[in-house]
Amino acid sequence: MSKHITGHTGLLCLLGSPVAHSVSPEMHNEACDQLGLDYTYLAFDVPEEKMPEAVQGLRTMGVRGWNITMPGKNIMCKLADKVSPASEISGACNTIVNDNGVLTAYTTDGVGFMRAVAENGVDIIGKKMTLLGAGGAATAILVQAALDGVAEINVFNVRDGFFSRAEEIVAKLNERTKCKVTLHDYEDPEVLRASIADSAILVNGTSVGMAPNTDRTIITDTSMFHKDLFVFDVIYNPKETRLLREAKEAGCRTGNGMYMLLYQGAASFKLWTGEDMPVEIIKEKYFS
Repeated sequence: MSKHITGHTGLLCLLGSPVAHSVSPEMHNEACDQLGLDYTYLAFDVPEEKMPEAVQGLRTMGVRGWNITMPGKNIMCKLADKVSPASEISGACNTIVNDNGVLTAYTTDGVGFMRAVAENGVDIIGKKMTLLGAGGAATAILVQAALDGVAEINVFNVRDGFFSRAEEIVAKLNERTKCKVTLHDYEDPEVLRASIADSAILVNGTSVGMAPNTDRTIITDTSMFHKDLFVFDVIYNPKETRLLREAKEAGCRTGNGMYMLLYQGAASFKLWTGEDMPVEIIKEKYFS
């Protein structure tokens, strides 16, 4: 990519550790090239404890905006001056917009998820969701789905470090949205079966089934699948997890996390530039 950088070129970037594998620089630079926007997007490997210093530098230098990947999504929220409703409820963000030194935190992961589901031709507004997991990706999905008008969400998670944090988020969502959110732990498979039975969508928000452990699945009893269920896995490596393969065999429609990644990027891009990312071109070049 031969881009002509001048004294006017603005900077966008990614902070986190590790970041070298990220597709974000290719995606955002391509989008800027396609639209003739004078920005360059770079990735910087910054560990969590160095985030405050990095942010101070970016603020001082007038960098227009940045993405944050793990492990900095929670601390970045605390470093911002303002937070979006979704970031405030989840305590995490993946996007910062810098308006003349005022930093606003957003989380676009859930936005990316909702758009990826809609692009599959599935309407989950006013319906019920079963969500597996309460980590970062799952929480972003939970919060955005509740804010956007999903009627009921049952969250299942083991009683790990995420469980008590999830309890707080669930309480906030029940207080502030019309969505009925319930948190369960995994111990009773019949509770999970009953939830899936009348759900329009089942989402795996955990890393179970991700490469290299591709023989694993979070739903070991495939009789829980039904043909009216849309099954979504946030994992995109492999492109078809065992969960998705077995769901498809049971007659379900399925989707993976690849376009969630694309659309969260598109939402960040819009926040920084005010322009719509040319997603079809990006999709073809980097996501096919």
